[in-house]
Amino acid sequence: MVFKRRDPKPIFTALAEFLWPRGGWTRAFHYVKHRVRRLPDSPERIARGVWAGVFTTFTPFYGLHFVVAALIASIGRGNILAALMATFFGNPLTYLPIGIASLTTGHWLLGSRMEEGIERSLGGKFVDAGHDLWDNFLAVFTDKTADWQHLAIFYHDIFFPYLIGGILPGIICATICYYLSVPVIRAYQKRRKGVIKAKFDALKAKAAAKAEAKRGAGSVDS
Repeated sequence: MVFKRRDPKPIFTALAEFLWPRGGWTRAFHYVKHRVRRLPDSPERIARGVWAGVFTTFTPFYGLHFVVAALIASIGRGNILAALMATFFGNPLTYLPIGIASLTTGHWLLGSRMEEGIERSLGGKFVDAGHDLWDNFLAVFTDKTADWQHLAIFYHDIFFPYLIGGILPGIICATICYYLSVPVIRAYQKRRKGVIKAKFDALKAKAAAKAEAKRGAGSVDS
């Protein structure tokens, strides 16, 4: 393949770079911010895309955040590319506080609680649900009996409270990012238009000077 790496990246290196990019998360953040500002769209549409991406990181649809962000952005008439890049708001450094805030809010709103500590229960129940999915998949091809107990526990203790609880903090954070993004993007686009106009005027002046020089040379020859 044309775009295939000549030296395939080892899986542990890829995992390490996912958890901590080569240039650090600060550099990655500035790269995403720069790319978002340069999108060819109105500040409001880009900011609506940012809103969709940030809000999506507060949902429990891990692995589908791109799909969810694109869907929300298209419904809200936001920039889909901005939405995809804004899902960067959810990363290994922020997923834990986002998860704890969403779960805590969800259980509070539902009037329920988790029996064990949040961090241990969250990780353990994710693992248990994964085992159930794998075992039940194997049960389709073997004589094993499908058991949905851990998945049911995961749904009631993690997924549903996370889904409900992530709405409020998700809306708050996404709205803050929206109102911060609009003036920043507008100022950047205005400055960029000024730079482009200045370059165009300089090229125009240079072309006019060349034409004038040619006319002067022609009049001298005649």
